[in-house]
Amino acid sequence: MVRQAWDPSHLPDLSGRRYLVTGSNAGLGFFSSEQLLGAGARVVMTGRSPNRLTAAKAAVLRRNPEGDGRVETLVLDTSNLGSVRAAAASAATSGPIDGVLLNAGIVHPPSIRTTTGDGNELVFATNALGHFALAGELLPALAAASGRIVWLGSMSTSIWRYDPVDPQLATGYTAWRAYVQSKVATAALGYEADRRLRAANVPVGSLVAHPGYSIGGRTPGILGVNQPSRWKRFVDNLQGPISQSKEHGAWPLVRALVDPDAESGGCYGPRFGARGEPQRVRPSAITRSPEIATRLWAVCERAARVQWPFAKAAQVAAL
Repeated sequence: MVRQAWDPSHLPDLSGRRYLVTGSNAGLGFFSSEQLLGAGARVVMTGRSPNRLTAAKAAVLRRNPEGDGRVETLVLDTSNLGSVRAAAASAATSGPIDGVLLNAGIVHPPSIRTTTGDGNELVFATNALGHFALAGELLPALAAASGRIVWLGSMSTSIWRYDPVDPQLATGYTAWRAYVQSKVATAALGYEADRRLRAANVPVGSLVAHPGYSIGGRTPGILGVNQPSRWKRFVDNLQGPISQSKEHGAWPLVRALVDPDAESGGCYGPRFGARGEPQRVRPSAITRSPEIATRLWAVCERAARVQWPFAKAAQVAAL
């Protein structure tokens, strides 16, 4: 049987399925939520700000009025472990979850090292650690639906190969190193989750996806979600040959989440690296290192005080 080419504009029917998207009040998270909703899914839109979530929900329903009744909002700050646990408990009580898109993150880190209320370095906590904790808390609900976890990677890990020996950057902090290391950690955790889920016979897939070079100035203007200035439009459009909109940047994320042919452990990104149609791509070597991943997994277990309930998830899936 010949497989049809993947068309990001015509997704499979997702009626009856439920997906949670972190950081869905703007950018990649908003457009991922919109694409899932347009295909018939129920979507849990999450973010730190209740006001921005309300605006994003209103915007997605203006653009997809047929989705009324299928959008939930949930306050979730991935840099705050208490918020992560509360949000996970709330989401799980509403039933099985077919997929979680771990999208939220800091793209422009602070110039000086900053810590969260839990004592963790802010960029690592927001981009990697909080998502590790969230996925672990939601694992039984995902197992009940044989769902998927998609971790947000980055092209940067193929260019700057920072080994996160010190993921919290207690020394040698720079904004760029904090960002790249957090993305190495995120992708490595995604591939390690795949290995551990397979070993434990838990029917949950773990994949990584990256958006290429997706920028706001090339993205449709949406009230309350994306309102770039004329100057930003001008500057970003100069980068047209090597960039794309965040709407298109969401394509690989959504494909990894819902393509029935996407296999756990895979990585999806734009065809031409920075832009293009979503397809399976080769991940950077550093993110595929089992040694680095095992080390990071142990760091996250200690820092988040979360151990993934593999045995419980396997039992839930068997029911």
